[in-house]
Parts: sequence; C-alpha cells; structure tokens
Amino acid sequence: MITTVVGNYPKVPNRPRPARLRNALNRLDRGAMTIDEIRQIQDEVTKEVIDEQIEAGVQLITDGQIRWDDEMTYFARGLNGVSLNGLFRYFDTNTYFRQPVIEGAIGWQGPVTVRDWEFASAYSSRPVKAVLPGPYTLARASIDRHYGESMEDLADAFARAVNEEAKALTAAGAPAIQVNEPFLTAHKEDVTIARRAIDVAFDGVSAEKHLALYFGDVEGILGALVDCNADVIGLDFVMGPANFDAIRSVSLGQKLCAGLIDARNTRMETREGLGTSVKRITEAISADRLLLSPNMGLEFLPRERAQEKLKLMTTTAAALEEVPA
Repeated sequence: MITTVVGNYPKVPNRPRPARLRNALNRLDRGAMTIDEIRQIQDEVTKEVIDEQIEAGVQLITDGQIRWDDEMTYFARGLNGVSLNGLFRYFDTNTYFRQPVIEGAIGWQGPVTVRDWEFASAYSSRPVKAVLPGPYTLARASIDRHYGESMEDLADAFARAVNEEAKALTAAGAPAIQVNEPFLTAHKEDVTIARRAIDVAFDGVSAEKHLALYFGDVEGILGALVDCNADVIGLDFVMGPANFDAIRSVSLGQKLCAGLIDARNTRMETREGLGTSVKRITEAISADRLLLSPNMGLEFLPRERAQEKLKLMTTTAAALEEVPA
C-alpha cells in the first residue's frame, strides 16, 4: 500500500520556531520586503515540509502547496480571462479564497506550477506529486461574466487550461498529477459535466493521473466515474463514510486512494481503527490497488499534529503489509 498526501501542508511551524512565512507576508504588505525575498522564504519552508513528510515515511509526497493562498486562486490568477474578487468561504471551514471572476475567454498563458514542482523534485529524495485544482471545482467556485452562466462551457474552458498545465508538468517529469474536485461531492447533480471536464483535463497526460474527491461521499455518482480518464480515484472516508458501501456497489477500474486520516481534527486516530477501515476497504478492492492518505489537505492542523498523523498512517500501512493474507 502506497502512502501519500492530498495536497497542502501546514505553513506555520511548531513553536518555538517563528512563523517566518506569515511574518514575511505581513512585511511584504507593508512594503518592507521584496517579492524575491518572499520567494526565498517560500523555498525554505517548502524544504521544511518536504523533510517532514519524508521523516513521517510518506512515499509519494507533495510540495505542501506553500505558495498557494488557497486551493484555487494560485492557479486561476495565472490564466487569461480571470480576475479575482472578494473573499468567499471555503465549505464549512474558517478559511476563505479570493473568488475567480470570469471576465473573458479562459486561456492558459504558460506554466503556473511547473517551477514549484521542479524545485520540490530537485530537493526531495521521494517522488513528488503535482497538484492542480479541478476544472469543475474552479467553475463552481467562480463568478461567470463571459460564458452565459453555462456551467458546462465554463468547466470545459477550465478543463482545457488545466490540461495544458498538466501536460507541462508531464513534460517537466512529474510522475503523478492530481486534480482536486471537492465541489463535486456537494453538487452530485453535475456529475456528467464534471466527468466530461475531468476527462478533458487528463487527456494526453502520460503521468499517473489522480482524481481527489473530498468533503463528502460519492454515493450515487461513483458509477459515473469508474471509467473516467484517471488512474487513481481518491475518496474521503472520514466526511464520507457512505463511501465504504459505495466502493462495494461498483466495479472500480482504477486504483483507490483511501482518505482515512482526519485532516480537520486534532484527535489522533488509532492503529486498530485504521486497520479495521483498511480491512473493510480491501473486501471491495485488493490491497495492491490501494493507496492510503489523509482525507484532504493537512493545512487545517497544527504542523506537529499533521506529522504525527502521517507517521501513524505510514507505520500502520507497514504493519498491515506484514500481516499474512
């Protein structure tokens, strides 16, 4: 069982280390620091979180998305036809994102995340997975002033931009590319639109393609995704316990990334509890097609707790592999 993470990692370090990145951004706002100085600190913090993921034993890591303000606008601001509006609450969390506003035709104008992946990959001793916002999630989160409020057209336009970025990441050497579609679990009625956009986003991408769905379950829509253009489907078994039954109701053609670690709660899981969950899942899918991960990005947790949870996940996975079938 491969262990991995969904995307972001806490930016603020454990005490007594100072919150260098937060302090630097405050200084930037006051004109007391340059963009180049900020980028240097972002690089340093990226190295820190890579080290912590590796120390925890995670096999397929990310760069922690240290440069991202939120899950969408870092990528969206790099596209033609998109501006950013006021703050919009991200699900039921206490975090907010700058809502994309579609002022014209969406167009990819060059790599947004490739340099980030290259930096992380050059530093890391483990494979680094690239992460991108999903086209349907970008469309659902945006204010549309160009596509006539057609969710299908807007999602398709974002999908073509995501596809260009994914191809650029593939060309740079990324072994795996993950597309996040959390809004689909809240809007299951749009599964046909989302499925079409996901297929476009991954078209022609030779890297291992991961689709991450969280903040809920996929009951009733998993059947529409089992043959989508993805190699791995990631499901949230914490906020979506119905997924235990959902995976038994279909013949899943892809690998499954099981989100079993609660990334929004400091309460620690137990090895016994994780083992029970894995056993339930492997009744529907073989262990050699299973990856383990948190249910979503870890930025909602204190960094120390995030690493503790990752260590529990990786040691549990190792212990389960030692148990005879």
